[in-house]
Amino acid sequence: MKPGLERITGLLKRLDNPEKHFKAIHIAGTNGKGSTLHFIKAALMANGYEVGVFTSPSFTGLGGHIFLNDQQLSEQALLEWMNRLFPHIREMDKADLAPTEFEILTALAFSFFAENGEIVLIETGMGGRFDTTNVLQPILSIITSIALDHTDYLGGSEEEIAWHKAGIIKKAIPVIIGNVSEEAFAVIKEEARQKHAPYYRLGIDFNRSQLNLQMKGEHQLDNVSLAIQAVLILKGNGFEMDVEKGIHQMEKTTLPGRFEQIQSNPVIILDAAHNPDGIKAFVQTANALFPDADKHVIVAMFRDKATEEMLHLLTEQFDHVTLTSFDHPRAWNLDELQGSTSVDQIESDYQAVLKRTLQSDSVYFITGSLHFITEIRHYLLNQRKKL
Repeated sequence: MKPGLERITGLLKRLDNPEKHFKAIHIAGTNGKGSTLHFIKAALMANGYEVGVFTSPSFTGLGGHIFLNDQQLSEQALLEWMNRLFPHIREMDKADLAPTEFEILTALAFSFFAENGEIVLIETGMGGRFDTTNVLQPILSIITSIALDHTDYLGGSEEEIAWHKAGIIKKAIPVIIGNVSEEAFAVIKEEARQKHAPYYRLGIDFNRSQLNLQMKGEHQLDNVSLAIQAVLILKGNGFEMDVEKGIHQMEKTTLPGRFEQIQSNPVIILDAAHNPDGIKAFVQTANALFPDADKHVIVAMFRDKATEEMLHLLTEQFDHVTLTSFDHPRAWNLDELQGSTSVDQIESDYQAVLKRTLQSDSVYFITGSLHFITEIRHYLLNQRKKL
């Protein structure tokens, strides 16, 4: 990870600045970015728009970061676009300005969207102000939520994190703001004032919508409300939009790894709750939907997250908690957790955990890092294919 926009700006300039040739909605936030993005995508597609999506991380390899409608970028297309970038990357390497993998992927996505898609939904990678994607001039900005996460890079307070997220606000471009604290809102409001950007705050300028969503959890009502407000702003700015048709499609929207029931016997639910606020939302949803079930939680996280706080939240609410790990350089060290927390078991091999513990009379929740959820989702789907 290399902070700063110098490399991505240089790479995009070599590519004739593709980011200037498509209409984008830019989405930042600690939690809720992916869900809000997919709600908006569903509404736009229901209204006949060709929608580009740039999101991270991916459940299906490099091509899974880039979508046109519901179709991810094929391996062949990925190779063709990468070959266009390759000479420029080589030149930057020689000039000691080697772009990162995410910068290359962002430049590739922007080049693709300059030729494909009517409206493009762009999710920040981390933060906002210095995020690689923040070279856009969007038609709308959205800040979904503010909570402590990536504190080594973004700061240890909500105000510091809000300053980073607020960096996506552009001059005179409207910004939608989700459910944030007064302290965080004050930072975002000041940024909007300096940029003369009109802002719309959930609970003040528009209300939470009460819909019957396929995506479970009270927090999803916040996310869909931001999406509806985005659709209304687009309509007010001249985009042809049947709002009711869009809302109907939002209600049917699902998203992998967001309280996703992937198996019925036994019930297995995947939820990428990778920070304390995400864990709180996960716990609330689990208890609301399965109040009397024998609930087991299997969890694996990155070591640089607020693991102690998240484990406390889980062990406080669930009688059965198992810690495991996954193949990633940032995965936590289970040896360091031995004896430090009250859990059922600690086992590094999640496949062994699943084979040993899954019983049909219980409900199993698998949570933690989105990278872990991606890996375990592939494993469970492959196991199902073998049956």
